[in-house]
Amino acid sequence: MTDAKDSDSLPSAGVSTTSDALDAAEKVSSELYDLIGLKGKATQPGPGVNECSGKDPEKYFTTFHAWTFTPASPEQLAGVMERLKAEMPKHGWKIVDFGPDTSQSKSVTITADNDARKHSVKIAHWANENPPKLNVFLVSGCYQVPEGDKVD
Repeated sequence: MTDAKDSDSLPSAGVSTTSDALDAAEKVSSELYDLIGLKGKATQPGPGVNECSGKDPEKYFTTFHAWTFTPASPEQLAGVMERLKAEMPKHGWKIVDFGPDTSQSKSVTITADNDARKHSVKIAHWANENPPKLNVFLVSGCYQVPEGDKVD
């Protein structure tokens, strides 16, 4: 899924109402939270809807869910990215990129696809933040609403 240069090349995520697709994004995010496996707090913005570029915005959409996780103590994040890299494939995720990003802080990131769930995720360890945290950005493939429905 992450090979896509724009939404035109996003794979199909199937047919769904926006409500059901948002619920699916919330569930996938919750499973990722569980995989992090640490005590702490996650920000609470719910998932949202975007257009699939080049497609009818009343019939096609993608979902996203961006959130951050702040552990109870910063030391808990030591080794978490390596552990996620090892654990995520056991849960259907294919790691497509792992290592420092191009930012000045060289944050370690994981980019992974779950083809069965039609979602991709990028997790960044913001070690230089105060306090350190994980940034999670989840995106779905391109959904089509059921016949007669419109994107909400």
